[in-house]
Amino acid sequence: MMLGYIGTYICRLEAPWVRSLKEKRALIKPVTEKLKSRYPVTVARLDGLDAHDWEVIGVVTISNDYQWVQDTLKMVSDLMRTSGCEVTEENTSIQPIEQEEEDE
Repeated sequence: MMLGYIGTYICRLEAPWVRSLKEKRALIKPVTEKLKSRYPVTVARLDGLDAHDWEVIGVVTISNDYQWVQDTLKMVSDLMRTSGCEVTEENTSIQPIEQEEEDE
């Protein structure tokens, strides 16, 4: 039985003009906060935390409606492209959640 869908969006942001971690954090944090306040998603900084000019961000959402998950991840992608950083890589995935049938 199909229960729903888990959608993930992962992107690499690059900002070669940034010269410090503090400057990068000032650029990235408003974007991640905006994602969390605007959409029902969880956001994580996954990689590049010690690099000053790039970072990998992951976003996850869950729903019983495939189209809703797809639309939400598209809006997340669009917002990331206006983040002030260059999106150099991105990956979107939607996986079904299925419940195993119980033996009677």
